[in-house]
Amino acid sequence: MLSAFGRAFRTPDLRRKLLFTIAIMALFRVGSFIPTPGVDYTNVQVCVEGQQDNSLLGLINVFSGGALLQLSVFALGIMPYITASIIVQLLRVVIPRFEALHKEGQSGQTKLTQYTRYLTIALAILQSTTVITTARQGLLFPGCDLAVIADDTVLTAVLMVITMTAGTGLVMWLGELITERGVGNGMSLLIFTSIAASFPTALWSIAGGANGVLNFTIMIVVIVLVVGLVVFVEQSQRRIPVQYAKRMVGRRMYGGTSTYIPIKINMSGVIPVIFAASILALPGLIAQFGDQQADWVIWISNNLVQPSEPLYIALYTLMIIFFCFFYTSITFNPDEVADNMKKYGGFIPGIRAGRPTAEYLDYVITRITSAGSLYLALVALIPTLVLVFLGVTTNLPFGGSSILIVVGVGLETVKQIDSQLQQRHYEGFLR
Repeated sequence: MLSAFGRAFRTPDLRRKLLFTIAIMALFRVGSFIPTPGVDYTNVQVCVEGQQDNSLLGLINVFSGGALLQLSVFALGIMPYITASIIVQLLRVVIPRFEALHKEGQSGQTKLTQYTRYLTIALAILQSTTVITTARQGLLFPGCDLAVIADDTVLTAVLMVITMTAGTGLVMWLGELITERGVGNGMSLLIFTSIAASFPTALWSIAGGANGVLNFTIMIVVIVLVVGLVVFVEQSQRRIPVQYAKRMVGRRMYGGTSTYIPIKINMSGVIPVIFAASILALPGLIAQFGDQQADWVIWISNNLVQPSEPLYIALYTLMIIFFCFFYTSITFNPDEVADNMKKYGGFIPGIRAGRPTAEYLDYVITRITSAGSLYLALVALIPTLVLVFLGVTTNLPFGGSSILIVVGVGLETVKQIDSQLQQRHYEGFLR
């Protein structure tokens, strides 16, 4: 990987793309520290110290690189765009128009992207309003009595909503700039930047206190092992061979080639973990608005807030497994793949075309998703279980799924850099 980056910086065109990408990522981090107008930045810093938020706001805070609890202009980060993208993808199942646009090719994808942008702005308005209302009521930082919003007027609140929404639009534009003029997927790299920025602080906090050096060393070893597991599994795939029969089109012969369908063990990526964490965070967020002495609030606080609780771990695991199957069934349709293969004269050796092929693909996907869901749940829980075993109260940002995102985005970016290097340094048969 390091040699690939070295060769990339020695290539002028690729060097410009890499420097442009790094500059946009640095600009994104700078915006995470610029406070929104109307925020008392000094009081915010006091309230943030020692704050451990396990609610849905804490989840958004991870994807904003800590900008949410800072109430900065990039407070919402890339989370509204992620949510909008997931919603538009899921709506393909219930809205035939979206499915038709998906099948139209480039023009349809452009239209869906436009819908995603509109929905991102709408979600940004909704989320910024929620965050500001929570901050004005003193629920954003439980236990902190300082006023984080200096001017508690409607005009200030509207200005803050506009600023945070504009910040989300700017972040979305920066991500698209990286995709068009830089290297890698812009949105993924911004998520990578947000999560990676919070790792050093979280790891350093583990080193404090009794047995801090030992706990820090054990945690580093666990992270290295998890990274190795993620790299191994993410690079693994089941290749289903496909043979295309020869056919005559006009005066030209087509087909007669062999290829394969690559099926990853974890086809759903980190989406199931995001879904599971978001749903489990809702009870804790609702409990903050209730009577803190009520029995149901106390029960939620004792069982569904701390990630180390047995009930939380059990529900978290079951939800990850469920959403793995759910999301895979949406993104990979065996009937559609079988029909496309049959249309172009393709078949799996030993399997009849049509319905038998679809049943075979469904059988393979079910088995692979079973292993992939267990792997995803294991990766998401390992750091949390290790911290419980060590007796450390500090949580790594968003658990093992943060490692999954960071490693996955890193691998994909290196692959794109390597492919561009091969295009520019192809030696061929003659040297």
